[in-house]
Amino acid sequence: MTDVLRRGRASLAFSFFAQGVAFALLVTRIPAIQDRYDVSDGLLPAFLAAVPILAGVGSVCTEHLVKRVPPSHVLRWAQPVVLLALLGVGAGDGLWELGLALAAFGLAVGALDASMNMLGVSLQHTYGRSIMLGFHAAFSLGGIVGASLAWVGAHWDLALFVSYLPAVLVLLPAALVGSRWYVDASGQKGAQAVEPAPGGAGGTGVAFKLLLPLCLVMTIAYIGDSTVSNWSAKYLQDVLGSSEQLATVPYNVYMVTTLLGRAVGDFGVRRFGAVAVVRVGAVVAAVGFAVVAAAPGAWVGMLGFTLVGFGLCVIVPQTFAAAGRLFPGAADAAVARLNIFNYVGFLIGSPLVGALGDAWSYRGAMLVPMALVLVTLFYARSFASGPSRYGDGHERPRTADVGRGSNGL
Repeated sequence: MTDVLRRGRASLAFSFFAQGVAFALLVTRIPAIQDRYDVSDGLLPAFLAAVPILAGVGSVCTEHLVKRVPPSHVLRWAQPVVLLALLGVGAGDGLWELGLALAAFGLAVGALDASMNMLGVSLQHTYGRSIMLGFHAAFSLGGIVGASLAWVGAHWDLALFVSYLPAVLVLLPAALVGSRWYVDASGQKGAQAVEPAPGGAGGTGVAFKLLLPLCLVMTIAYIGDSTVSNWSAKYLQDVLGSSEQLATVPYNVYMVTTLLGRAVGDFGVRRFGAVAVVRVGAVVAAVGFAVVAAAPGAWVGMLGFTLVGFGLCVIVPQTFAAAGRLFPGAADAAVARLNIFNYVGFLIGSPLVGALGDAWSYRGAMLVPMALVLVTLFYARSFASGPSRYGDGHERPRTADVGRGSNGL
């Protein structure tokens, strides 16, 4: 690998890390944001729903924007907007200022998520081996750092602006400097899109019918993710009878397990193929939700959420990678469209579990993401571009040693 590719990989990993920090700082301080702006319980869901909706709009806009400029240029300017919008959330006084800051955050996050994963998919193609999970591991690490900084801010009762400012002052200049080394599809800094492959799925268009299985998998993965992030604390405290402090642990453990799983996941993809890794991830996540639903106490419940983290963490990065393989001549457009279903899953997951918990039981509600994640097994072959290819989409030798590859378990 050339120094250009190494620097490009490192700078992109930092972007994923910075995004993880920013997102965690926002979502973990929602109660403080509500108090600062005196947002009612009835109005809060509207503010929160606006962020993923606008992020979907930002992702759609990015699909069209990258036809004119490289994804690296979109990422170079989207990331500072995200960080400054986060600072704006902590600096305002009125509801209109909060709305403006969250709108900027949502639109920029959509562009940021789409362009980061576009660059990740193209870099993986250039490397010729699976590296996507490593980028998402950096996001998980950023989430842990961001959640820890949020805890410090809450513990010391710091104002939101004071809590956010140090992170922005560090991340913003570092992101701008790192953006000099982003690498686009051809393996060159600031290059234009890769030449399209002729015909079929590799042509210049994206056939939504072919992309639909991956969109469904992405939605399911984020339904599971939002279930953990939004309901794990309430579930442990209200259903399993844990203390308030213990109830805060599952999400942190979940983030740590996603980091660990993604840190080693690329090795699994290289050895066994993406299909096998996704299938194992789906089964482990389903078992985790089953353990949560049947848990007699808090510690068993935390074990279940830990298994969910290990299972789900491999699915999303491989879904982006699979979209790039499926449409090699239109990978950027495929990634941008697929990224929308990240936000669809987030919008569906939390209200779905809440409604089922209120109408039925929260134990029963945990069986819904369990059943949904098993649906991924039926679409696992969508993660392979052919029966004789690695999980990273490159031809492999037909030897007994690697014969299981993308043919599954």
